[in-house]
Amino acid sequence: MTLDLFGSAHDDTDHDTPASDALGPGAFVLRGFAQSQLTALQADIEAVVAQAPLRHWLTPGGKRMSVAMTNCGDVGWISDRQGYRYGTHDPLSQHPWPSMPASFVALARRAADAAGYRDFAPDACLVNRYSLDARLTLHQDRDERDLGAPIVSVSLGLPATFLWGGVHRSDRTRRVRLAPGDVVVWGGPSRLVYHGIVGVEGSFDAQAVRYNLTFRRAR
Repeated sequence: MTLDLFGSAHDDTDHDTPASDALGPGAFVLRGFAQSQLTALQADIEAVVAQAPLRHWLTPGGKRMSVAMTNCGDVGWISDRQGYRYGTHDPLSQHPWPSMPASFVALARRAADAAGYRDFAPDACLVNRYSLDARLTLHQDRDERDLGAPIVSVSLGLPATFLWGGVHRSDRTRRVRLAPGDVVVWGGPSRLVYHGIVGVEGSFDAQAVRYNLTFRRAR
């Protein structure tokens, strides 16, 4: 990865009170919230991936997911023919998942607080890498034991189109463009809203990708 992957260089803009777009009750897009932390986040993603390489999980039905994933934190999200679940160890290495970097924890807590969710303590961070042909179909984040805690999702790299639906898969969706540094936070009445990624913007360059950090309280 290079600095260009994550957008412009570090700036000193104060993002403690970012512009925000409301998606629904308890759900917000914090525009540019992580912009000033791109360099630190880049280095920490590289460190996590060096310990637990990205991989394409299989769905329970045996299909290869187009998004490459890994985890850090006390537990990590796993998908295979046995189902969706959280585990304390990387099934490829049998080692515990890497610790969550301090920059990740601080950002997740600050974003949750900005959205009105106090004392968020994430124990899992799913690291997603999207190439230009990667998609993430509509789904709910419901494998966590604590559904009272919000989801915090950080966008890095190439812009993407985020799908935001309702509590039923058949509900109408809206398309929301996410730029590098944008953070989406949702919880409360919106905690089980269906969402996904319909596409990533960019030229067909093997080095041009989107990264997403999704923080959760899984246990």
